[in-house]
Amino acid sequence: MLTAGAPAQNWAGNVTFDAARLHRPASHDALRRIVSVARKVRVLGSGHSFNLIAATDGDLVRVDGLPPVFELDRERATVTVAAGMRYAEVAAALHAEGFALANMASLPHISVAGSVATGTHGSGDRRPGLAAAVSAVKLIAPGGEELTLSREADPERFPGAVVSLGALGVVTELTLDIEPAFEVAQWVYRGVPMTVVAERFDEVFGAAYSVSTFTGWHAGDGGGVPGTVVLKRRTDEAGGRDHPGREWMGGRPADGPWHPVPGMPAEFCTVQGGVPGPWHERLPHFRPEFTPSRGEELQSELFLPRAAAPQAIAALTELGEQVAPVLLVSEIRTMAADGQWLSPCHGRDSVAFHFTWRKDPEAVLPVLAEVEDRLMPLGARPHWGKITTRVPATVAACYERMPDFRRLAAEIDPYGIFRNEFVSALLE
Repeated sequence: MLTAGAPAQNWAGNVTFDAARLHRPASHDALRRIVSVARKVRVLGSGHSFNLIAATDGDLVRVDGLPPVFELDRERATVTVAAGMRYAEVAAALHAEGFALANMASLPHISVAGSVATGTHGSGDRRPGLAAAVSAVKLIAPGGEELTLSREADPERFPGAVVSLGALGVVTELTLDIEPAFEVAQWVYRGVPMTVVAERFDEVFGAAYSVSTFTGWHAGDGGGVPGTVVLKRRTDEAGGRDHPGREWMGGRPADGPWHPVPGMPAEFCTVQGGVPGPWHERLPHFRPEFTPSRGEELQSELFLPRAAAPQAIAALTELGEQVAPVLLVSEIRTMAADGQWLSPCHGRDSVAFHFTWRKDPEAVLPVLAEVEDRLMPLGARPHWGKITTRVPATVAACYERMPDFRRLAAEIDPYGIFRNEFVSALLE
């Protein structure tokens, strides 16, 4: 399907795409024809990016209209899926076959290809970002040619092929590592002092398979900054079914279902209260059948070396009076190091500080600049799909393998067909 001059917006509505043409091909042949004649091509996934990473004045392509793919390989413990599938679809199909992904993002609504291309992640001390589960990528390269890059066959180039910012081609299929299905129970603890989170960081984030800490960075009644810690424990691991206790790290269990964004219905969230359930119905924060959050928001995220977490928490506490008025909620998560060249967790165990801001750019951007001024010297890397006040050269300098990625992009796409202003500023 081709709609000429059709506008499209991202999920938050803060970006309107003014591409010359918007395509939603129904076949791989149609997609190859589009790419073979296009001057510029970018791909629009589920639209959950908050910046201009998908923007183009050429041809904008959606791949969620391509034929469905779900090919399970039990012997190799992999599944090959269509790039436009959302994690909720993949997870439900996997679970029905008795398998699981090791981790999921907080939103199951996002597309697989868009998520891994921008370095999206879940949480867990021993779990890297979602891109680490990808073992092969099939894409349409310049001229409409098909190209497959895999961990096994292309060990030299593959580390640049997954977190690729859409700069290598239109991804059509991905192969993911899987494991046997498991159950998870999650508990929510309110009123955990952020001073305790900082002082006992390893203990807090090592307390479950997946851990998240939420805060508004504003002082509570006692003067300190309170946080809410969400513990997601695998029931097949030691202590996974045990209740953490009526008091934990200075906090107490939530007295009912809880939503991290103030004012949003708690029924939008996955089941809490320690009730065991399938992995894909507990690891995400939000249920796929509901709108995940406000939509009327902006998001930013900074990835730091894990060891910098206490310093970062102290810096954000000092900025609390500036941050809190324009913030809906902030989340802290941890990830293991991975080998993808442009992964925000490349080469180092990481901690991510996520900010869900009010949709007021004039008020938010000066505050975000202050936050980045404090955290960038600690080694922060901005999320590829969210807003930042840093210039492209500063962001590119955060990645020691950026020169390798530039060479890979030039090799596969020498004429820059898959670039836009966002990508060109990083690569040129």
